[in-house]
Amino acid sequence: VQLQASGGGLVQAGDSLRLSCAASGRTFRTYVMGWFRQAPGKEREFVATISWSGGNTDYADSVKGRFTISRDNAKNTVYLQMNSLKPEDTAVYYCAARPSYTIVRTTAGYDYWGQGTQVTVSS
Repeated sequence: VQLQASGGGLVQAGDSLRLSCAASGRTFRTYVMGWFRQAPGKEREFVATISWSGGNTDYADSVKGRFTISRDNAKNTVYLQMNSLKPEDTAVYYCAARPSYTIVRTTAGYDYWGQGTQVTVSS
């Protein structure tokens, strides 16, 4: 499966952004999808994940209550709605796909990765 992330940009603290990740292939609905981010000089970290049906989600503590992951299997797309953005949310955001029914937080658990989209939050 190929993944294409989009929607990043430069915003001010407190603003919102919605990231999208479009996937190719007819098996999208069987994949767990995840969002990760990587700030300069830091390791890639988990942000959010969603089960194939959308019924099960998980979030990093740092984004819980501010970010919402969702998916539209008819459009082969997963979204990350980011509200109340903070400067510490600045990073390159990556979407990832996992051919499994089980959601996980580890980068090693995902087989396919998009190219990343830059999110910059100014104070």
